[in-house]
Amino acid sequence: MEVALDVGTDTSTRIAGAGDGAALDVIEAGSRVDDFDLLTGLGRGAFARVFLARQRSMQRLVAVKISHNHGSEPQTLAHLDHDHIVRVFDQRLIADDELKLMYMQYVPGGTLLGVLRRVRDTPQPLRSGRLLLDAVDEELLNRGGIRPSESRARVEIARSSWPETVAWLGRRLADALDYASRRGVLHRDIKPANVLLTAEGSPKLADFNISFNHHLRGSSPLAYFGGSLSYMSPEQLEAAHPGMPRTAADLDTRSDIFALAVMLWELLTGRRPYDDDHDAGGSDTSVERMLELRRRPVADRFVADLPPDCPAALRRVLLAALEPDRDERPATGRELAAMLGLCLDPRARDLVDPRPNSWQIRLAPWTLLVTTLAGAIGNAVAVMYNHFHNGTLIDRELTPAQSNSLDAISVFLDYPFYPLMFALLLFLCRRAILVPRGLRHGRRYEIETLARARADVLAVGDRAALVGFAGWVVAGSSFVTGLLVVGDLPPELLLHLLVTLLVCGAISVSYPFFLVTFWYVRCEYPTLLRHGHAGSPTGEDALRLRALGRRATVYLAIAASVPLIGVLTGVSFLSPGQLLLIIGPMRWLCVG
Repeated sequence: MEVALDVGTDTSTRIAGAGDGAALDVIEAGSRVDDFDLLTGLGRGAFARVFLARQRSMQRLVAVKISHNHGSEPQTLAHLDHDHIVRVFDQRLIADDELKLMYMQYVPGGTLLGVLRRVRDTPQPLRSGRLLLDAVDEELLNRGGIRPSESRARVEIARSSWPETVAWLGRRLADALDYASRRGVLHRDIKPANVLLTAEGSPKLADFNISFNHHLRGSSPLAYFGGSLSYMSPEQLEAAHPGMPRTAADLDTRSDIFALAVMLWELLTGRRPYDDDHDAGGSDTSVERMLELRRRPVADRFVADLPPDCPAALRRVLLAALEPDRDERPATGRELAAMLGLCLDPRARDLVDPRPNSWQIRLAPWTLLVTTLAGAIGNAVAVMYNHFHNGTLIDRELTPAQSNSLDAISVFLDYPFYPLMFALLLFLCRRAILVPRGLRHGRRYEIETLARARADVLAVGDRAALVGFAGWVVAGSSFVTGLLVVGDLPPELLLHLLVTLLVCGAISVSYPFFLVTFWYVRCEYPTLLRHGHAGSPTGEDALRLRALGRRATVYLAIAASVPLIGVLTGVSFLSPGQLLLIIGPMRWLCVG
């Protein structure tokens, strides 16, 4: 395989099948080519030149890319219609079919390469969203463009910190990669020079010249394979090395995700997260050195480059996308876009990645204790109400001997059941407790296990409520059995006691649900999102969260009905004298 190299400090590129550039050199700005007046040069790549041109027939400004008649970039881009991918209008063959002219949407705001230069020239504390807008405005001024007078996107960018701006750009580019990937297209050359910016600062992915389209007849992953070495994933570097077994056909969208993460890291800090030796150029030795660096996690000294205002969520997302093992990276552009989108929501990102001194982090090792207490508190409230309410009424109707017999029956029937209920609760919550704990201790789990754990975490409150209610069904049954055995109570009082037991059951359902759900949604569910991104939320998770919200409304209605039912049953079935005996518990029930 013949390899041509274009070696530079930032753009070392290895291209398979590149042609001779002599025919391109004679084309200059100011000349006319076919239907186009070439006004000024916009850029020059390894095997192509780009001009701002006026199309005579349509009287419009377009970007014209002239390259050798190789590759399938026009056909590839013709399949893509996305807000963050440059739109191609058509192509023509020129110079006796030796060259290919592709004309496309003109994007006037420059490239991320210009933004990167400005980042390196700006002290870290002074970087913000304004930096991106200033870079775009400078390009617009140089090219005679007009800055938008009203733009919601520009207002949003201007208010953002620099890390938020980088996440904003990355989210849109990840969406573009996902769109292309779902149509069988890999870009394979993600770098700042290949990301154009609109006048509003919105990014558009360009230069698919070495991309590969699975759905394009005659397209081969080996044809024109290459990319910018500094941004390549480990597997792409292996494919670029002639002495290694991996081939271009082995690459997938996770390689583009790695390259995007390298570029975002560079935008965020001003340098890439690897100490590449640029003087070595594009030799096999240089590739081996780069590969060695990328087979290890990002070094701490590069992590220290992250700005102080960088959210922990963004740090985690970028490190996940830079994992040496592609199986540990986000699997799709959509997944990465969702993770970057989370970084733009301060409330959500602080929930998923709480501060080191937050209560979630401090209490995380005590999940089992918290679960036990959360379930016990609700049932303890119900027990106290039952004791002061029903106990007071029953003591008036029963003799001391009957009361002792009732207590003995209740102990005999209830006490063996409580440990069983506690064991059942732990069994039902086992995954929700053990998987987050394992993740915090560095364990790795299969995607299916993480998905089941997330489902279990969102159902823990319901299970605690179910176990609590089952306990009160058993307790109520034993209580009624004891009353029927030892005493002969008035029917009205017996009915009131039964309804009161239902009130206690409602307390044991609603209180544990809210306490347990609060803990698991605020602490354990974020742990599952924070670790093991390969199992990130899916559409099913969104449905479960919405369903949990609806169930919470039902439980809230149950909790709100408790005082009303308690008062109504007291007024309906008790005499004034009996009401005076339990006025304290009734008042406590209404206030609590």
